[in-house]
Amino acid sequence: MSDLRQPSSALSPAVDLPEDPQDLKARFAALAMLEAALARRNGLDDALGSKAVMELSARDRAFARALAMATLRHLGPIDQIIQARVQKAPPEPVTMLLRLGIAQLFHLNVPAFAAVTTTVELAQARQPTRPFKALINAVLRGLTREAPAPATAETYAPPWLYARWRAAYGAAAADAIAARIPEEPATDLTLRDPADGPALAEALEATLLPGGTLRTAKRGDLAEWPGFAEGRWWVQDAAAAIPARLLNLKSGDAALDLCAAPGGKTLQLAATGATVTAVDRSAARLQRLGETLERVGMTAEVVVAHAAAWDDPRTFDAVLLDAPCSSTGTFRRHPDVLWAARAQDIAKLAAVQTQLLDASADRVKPGGRLVYCVCSLEPEEGEAQAPAFLARRPDFRNDPPQPGEGGAPAAALTPEGMLRLSPSLAEPEGGLDGFFVARFRRRA
Repeated sequence: MSDLRQPSSALSPAVDLPEDPQDLKARFAALAMLEAALARRNGLDDALGSKAVMELSARDRAFARALAMATLRHLGPIDQIIQARVQKAPPEPVTMLLRLGIAQLFHLNVPAFAAVTTTVELAQARQPTRPFKALINAVLRGLTREAPAPATAETYAPPWLYARWRAAYGAAAADAIAARIPEEPATDLTLRDPADGPALAEALEATLLPGGTLRTAKRGDLAEWPGFAEGRWWVQDAAAAIPARLLNLKSGDAALDLCAAPGGKTLQLAATGATVTAVDRSAARLQRLGETLERVGMTAEVVVAHAAAWDDPRTFDAVLLDAPCSSTGTFRRHPDVLWAARAQDIAKLAAVQTQLLDASADRVKPGGRLVYCVCSLEPEEGEAQAPAFLARRPDFRNDPPQPGEGGAPAAALTPEGMLRLSPSLAEPEGGLDGFFVARFRRRA
């Protein structure tokens, strides 16, 4: 579910400082983003749209977001630095300020004096942190004199998640996954017309990946990029673009996208000439999908409904279910998901996915295709779902992709004939989000 969540500007860690390098407004906004991201799922998205953030100038807003994101990408090592330099764990508001200060010192282009001074001033401005000004000053000034040792890969992930990845994939793969957490990813674009690939690759200084995704290191306001106004592309991680391609739609097919918002896969289906119905329970997110469909000049039937309870008798040639999940595979663009995830949520989500898979299967015509995917690295949400589904539904069979089909790296194809896309894969350069994808065909 990672597609189209990219904000309206793509940012590098080496961002411009606020208009006044020692101004506190942007840092207060970054603090609010960080607190929201660690307090609840989707908290960062909510904070990005808050009044305090939107009232900032574009430059200060970019800095605030970059500071919050840098802190989240490096949160594990930052917390280890704090633990090593305080005798007793400080209150959470103090820890939050130390995190922002350390991120400025080591992960943004903020001069040391500005990073230390503004963090101390933030402490002075808030009553709960005021008594800890001296501690904050001492820790940050000490770090300007003696930088911490480089972090190991496993420290970037929450320990419980790293332990799960190690158990599921082995130590080497778990380290390779965790090593991606601090990296700022390039921007991936899906094209409305694949024939535009070479021209847009040149215009956007991009690389054309297998499957047709464009990957660019270009930065700045997306609305100013070539092809945006004409609707020639939309933002979508290369991994997120693979499941829709596996349906192999042709013009005139009837296709159903369940749990469709925010809509990147709906756009892919519509671009094939298929007749597309998109179902999601979030009216607000479907409104954004409608706006994007209008921008790119395509149409789809958009329905606000819970996918498992949708009261409609139709069946379809192809059904795509991108099920709600823990989203742990999307950390490259959304590092907050790692810290908002909870171990107990995974079993609950797996039960929801089972229910949705069965409901999706009933929507498939005899001889039709069903693609199930989740943007999760957790086997309960992916590898365990597929065989259980086939055992429950003998009217379906596995339909394994060919090596490289849809732009998936050949190494992603599992012995069981499904796809395990992972940030640990060596190809393509720059990595992919984590996805599990299975394709089934209903027996005629």
